[in-house]
Amino acid sequence: MATKIDKKIVAFKVVKDEEVIEETAPSTPERETMHENVERPEMLLGSTYKIKTPLSEHALYVTINDVILNQGTDHEARQPYEIFINSKSMDQFQWVVALTRVISAVFRKGGDVCFLVEELKAVFDPQGGYFKKGGKFMPSLVAEIGDAIESHMKMIGLIRDDGPDEHQKKLMQEKRAEYESRQQGNRQGEDTNTGFPDGAQLCKKCNTKASILMDGCMTCLNCGDSKCG
Repeated sequence: MATKIDKKIVAFKVVKDEEVIEETAPSTPERETMHENVERPEMLLGSTYKIKTPLSEHALYVTINDVILNQGTDHEARQPYEIFINSKSMDQFQWVVALTRVISAVFRKGGDVCFLVEELKAVFDPQGGYFKKGGKFMPSLVAEIGDAIESHMKMIGLIRDDGPDEHQKKLMQEKRAEYESRQQGNRQGEDTNTGFPDGAQLCKKCNTKASILMDGCMTCLNCGDSKCG
């Protein structure tokens, strides 16, 4: 189709086929990310985690609610939006409320919020920590809350729980069988509370009493960490 030009030509540009396709192609919707202006829906999905420690007579219940971004698309994802902690005990009420508000504010800010887990798990109680069922050491109640948040982030896919690979699992099984055969005449059996051999030491990587001395090298039967590589 011919077009009549009535005005004087002052400039021109050669348009490539790719530019024409880009201009005529429908624009794809922008992927929604978490930020502080995301409006809270009327209903949120969430999970509640029970924390029972020897530091308190009553249990703590940690509830983490998530908002769903890009719902119904290939980029659908759950992001933590808010956290609540409830207990019959009022001894820790002030700092618990302050902690939940700060964590919720960080959740809503967006970005990578996984750093919260390491920060909370690095808090130590000056009166000493305690061992959970399974032999895992918790340095404080705050660290226990961080552990609950980590479990939730793993569940929704924010933190990948790779764990030991098949080679490491096979090596740990062999080490455990060899260690138990050596100690058979010296011990009654395994500690039923931990599932690991008696005399196992605390692993500095996973904080579990599962590290044993094998061939002159400390090896963890829980996470596979070893001084020998």
